[in-house]
Amino acid sequence: MKKRIAIVGGGLVGSLLAIYLVKRGYVVNVFERRHDPRKTDLYAGRSINLALSTRGLKSLEEVGLAAKIRQEAIPMHGRMMHNIKGELSFLPYGKEGQFINSISRASLNVMLINEAENLGAQYTFNHRCTHVDLDKTTLTFQDEDHHITQKQFHQIVGADGAFSAVRGAMQFTDRFDFSQDYIDHGYKELTIPAGHYGSFQLEKNALHIWPRESFMMIALPNPDGSFTCTLFFPFEGKKSFDALKDLSNVEKFFQDQFPDAVKLMPDLLKDFQENPTSSLVTMQCYPWCKNNTLLIGDAAHAIVPFYGQGMNAGFEDCRILNKLLNETHDDWSAAAAKFQTQRKPNADAIAKLALDNFVEMRDLVGDPEFLLRKKIESHLHTLFPTQWIPLYSMVTFNENIAYADAYAIGQKQKKIMDEVMRDPNITTTWQSLPFQQIVDQLNL
Repeated sequence: MKKRIAIVGGGLVGSLLAIYLVKRGYVVNVFERRHDPRKTDLYAGRSINLALSTRGLKSLEEVGLAAKIRQEAIPMHGRMMHNIKGELSFLPYGKEGQFINSISRASLNVMLINEAENLGAQYTFNHRCTHVDLDKTTLTFQDEDHHITQKQFHQIVGADGAFSAVRGAMQFTDRFDFSQDYIDHGYKELTIPAGHYGSFQLEKNALHIWPRESFMMIALPNPDGSFTCTLFFPFEGKKSFDALKDLSNVEKFFQDQFPDAVKLMPDLLKDFQENPTSSLVTMQCYPWCKNNTLLIGDAAHAIVPFYGQGMNAGFEDCRILNKLLNETHDDWSAAAAKFQTQRKPNADAIAKLALDNFVEMRDLVGDPEFLLRKKIESHLHTLFPTQWIPLYSMVTFNENIAYADAYAIGQKQKKIMDEVMRDPNITTTWQSLPFQQIVDQLNL
């Protein structure tokens, strides 16, 4: 008899995992508490546009979807910084030809669901998981009419996001560690619509950033010519969501802080009023498996979005789990144990990196010293492409370097570069630096 597997959560990670597991010959049932996204606009105003990069694409390539999904994505070759006067500066993400991809969460989710269903996965929407019996491997659901059903499976995978019901069941078990940390900032989505005939009103192939030290706004391009903007702003304080009491305050704030953007946002006040203000949280837990139940993606390691790696890390989870099932000949107990041991340090590393990158994006990207530092690191990479790889490139463009290793190397590089940047004449003398000696310090 084929093993029956339940995936709780039909979002991005749950749907990609369903594709992997159906291809392995399992009977896969996916349960999602929300409506079918193909029938309703679930994500309006509630999700940050996604940046698909190498780790995520590697997983999509394995299931044969990368080429199709690339057609829906827009390449972003670097960060376009907007200062308070509207002046622009551009910082490439990596070497020539390296880029990340802006993609709509909704359209990507629909493509993954369609593929999973076409391969034989069974989806059940509007079913909220109300109980998980970890001893009997049973799930209890409530549908929108409040009907209760209970089902038993050989294996349960919790892919139900940061506020996972499956993880919630694990939290009542002995020796289960869990933490959640909210940052002081929330986010609100806004829109820059397309121009005439679907034209882009900002540079199409860039991630736009308006860094303002304690807060920032970003904009990612969409295929229809519009940009999805996200304001990351403190909940409380002098400059905060709490301080923007009425729409006249909102309008003045945007005129003062984002004068070049506000001219392109005719529906700013409507969007600001109607779109929710959402929180940002890091969640960590361990272990990720109990009996025949396993956590994956945000259910195991939710992170803030500032490295653009949440989805990519979740997709990498799917690829690594599939690899371990190959190695263990589908021994789920052995594969799950190896999975959590391997992935936990990497999940912790990308959580730290995401928090660090928020500071970089909002405080530093417009700073001349920071930009010079990046230029020197880029030059080091050009001279020694395999020895000095910038941290962002290790995380974003090299799936063969684990997050934990990238973090450790990045800490070494930071220490070395801190010393380099102490030279008071660095602005004029950087091109004559002893680059070989700098790189050699990585091996000390």
